[in-house]
Amino acid sequence: MPRTKEHSSVHLRGKFIAIVAAGGVFGALARYGLGLVIPAPGAWPLPTLLINLSGALALGALLEGLSRRGPDVGNRQVLRLALGTGFLGAYTTYSTLALDAVHLFTAGAATAAAGYLAASLLGGAAATTAGIWVGAWHHRRGTGPRS
Repeated sequence: MPRTKEHSSVHLRGKFIAIVAAGGVFGALARYGLGLVIPAPGAWPLPTLLINLSGALALGALLEGLSRRGPDVGNRQVLRLALGTGFLGAYTTYSTLALDAVHLFTAGAATAAAGYLAASLLGGAAATTAGIWVGAWHHRRGTGPRS
């Protein structure tokens, strides 16, 4: 039986591809803009670290908040694709994280590179966990008993 448009995978549907692409444009612009204004002390990649940590926090909060509001359909699906996959996918930049680490290693700054990788990876996991906590807290606050 052939697949109908209603049953095709989300990643194959033009409407959803456009939603992700639009979110990605704004995420990449936000990353670029912040990269220009956040200083990089001593060529240490602070802008990339802060962008990735804030993106991990936001993604944790977004996905937890959406998942607590119901199934991934309709407006929740559009928000997940636009903000999570599109905006935050383009906003965070793990390829630049890897390139920054290589630059630090090749410049002879192995300790700084290891610290940067640890801060990025462990900090990203902590930021995501914090974002999940924020999303859960926000949901509880919004659905708790009213006075």
